[in-house]
Amino acid sequence: MPAVKQASRLVTAATVMAVAALTPGVAYAGGRGGDGNVGQTQQHGDSDGKGGLSATAGAVVFDRSRNGSGDSAGPVTSSSGNWTPPACYYAPKYTPDELQKYLEPIWNVDSTGPQWDQEQRDKYVNGGVAKDFNKAKTGKGYWWDSYVTEGREGDPHALDCDEPIFWVDKGAAPPADVPQAITPEVLAQLAYAEIRVPSTKVDLAPEGTTKVNLPTWAWLDTAKFKPVSVTASVPLLGVTATTTAEPVSLRIEPGTADAQTYPASGVCEIKGDRIGEAYAKGKAGETPPCGVKYLRSSGDGSYKLRATVTWKIHWTGTGVPDARNLPDGTFGADQDVVVQEIQSVNR
Repeated sequence: MPAVKQASRLVTAATVMAVAALTPGVAYAGGRGGDGNVGQTQQHGDSDGKGGLSATAGAVVFDRSRNGSGDSAGPVTSSSGNWTPPACYYAPKYTPDELQKYLEPIWNVDSTGPQWDQEQRDKYVNGGVAKDFNKAKTGKGYWWDSYVTEGREGDPHALDCDEPIFWVDKGAAPPADVPQAITPEVLAQLAYAEIRVPSTKVDLAPEGTTKVNLPTWAWLDTAKFKPVSVTASVPLLGVTATTTAEPVSLRIEPGTADAQTYPASGVCEIKGDRIGEAYAKGKAGETPPCGVKYLRSSGDGSYKLRATVTWKIHWTGTGVPDARNLPDGTFGADQDVVVQEIQSVNR
């Protein structure tokens, strides 16, 4: 009865979120609590809003202390087709006693039907996959179930994790045929979704208003574009992964086809510690290494110049000391550029 299982999950999730909203500084996760339970465990996170250690629904804990911050920071978008971090995943959720407390009330609901109830009892009580909910293995493993990644509740892919609850012994790898089961790589992908990078408003010269056929220099203060990282872990399992994003290039899109970019590709590579080059007096006759030349006036309005930084993203984790790549990410912002005709005086 998948519908019954899904409905009960939604009720549980809503309850947890409601409690969390009423309890400042406390987030709820599926990790081990002081009483040894796996279910609703209190994880005291960073309550000052500055992005320290925090926990989300499930057994995953995020350390965002080295992440980008500020009002202009935002998430990266994968530049690799339609790839996105997983919308759901599997992680430890129940001890044998907790699974019993979770399932038995569902079996006792008349709407589930006697046949399904009996099939469930045969499976978890009478020795189908476990006898008496695996109580003989208490402390030696956990029942794993699915979680929806925070913020992806409305995503159709959140329904991809439809495997029945399964048991994993402590120290054992999750089933190889369950790709969303928590591993260091899955943690790295979940951390990818938590990466925040600064906005990409570029410095321009001339600033704000430029002239037709006048090269406009563009550059970025790379001090704002240092590598950022997020670490995701499951303390219950002792696995962790750190996902790092490093800026590699800036793409300039003038906002009109009547323009010429420098370089012609519009992509300005990072060289040393800078992107582009700041304009200085005496460079008016030079071609900027990064910039744009507008060929037509913007009239009474302005052009929307879009500056997008590409971030190379990689991860390391438990058992994976050498960096492995994830799809590059991008984050951009628009800014207004007014382009005027050069006025001349005829004598």
